[in-house]
Amino acid sequence: MTIQAMSEDERHEHFLREAVRLARESVSSGGGPFGAVVVRGGEIIASGTNRVTSDSDPTAHAEVVAIRSACEALSSFQLENCDVYSSTEPCPMCMAALYWARPNRVFFASGREDAAKAGFDDQFIYDELARATDARDLDMRRVAVEEAGSEFAEWDACEGRTEY
Repeated sequence: MTIQAMSEDERHEHFLREAVRLARESVSSGGGPFGAVVVRGGEIIASGTNRVTSDSDPTAHAEVVAIRSACEALSSFQLENCDVYSSTEPCPMCMAALYWARPNRVFFASGREDAAKAGFDDQFIYDELARATDARDLDMRRVAVEEAGSEFAEWDACEGRTEY
């Protein structure tokens, strides 16, 4: 059966199964158990798996890898008219990346509770983000310097800027 002949629910299941297949493939090759695909017009335009340990990059989560690849393929910094399918509910970092990339929709198969049971518990981060900056476990301090804000004044004055 072709993608076009499938019902909407069947298409979502099809692409989620692909994300889960990628996650399982990642595990078998020594990576983390996460996969994601970016779809536009019923076609996968990019995919990603967790590459944190293979790339020594804590930001190389499946969704971020897929977003980067899709944006490169589209020559755009946004995923206009795209849907993202993830094997697992995106973590806080990936959620932020998804909001910045602006896909139409995000679908996921396993929930954050499933990930936590496997040792991928992000509850600490969710809790930290809700706290005031000066109350977080990670020492974060705002230091006033005279030049602070000048970059935004330059941005505001830049006539050729690309809005995002």
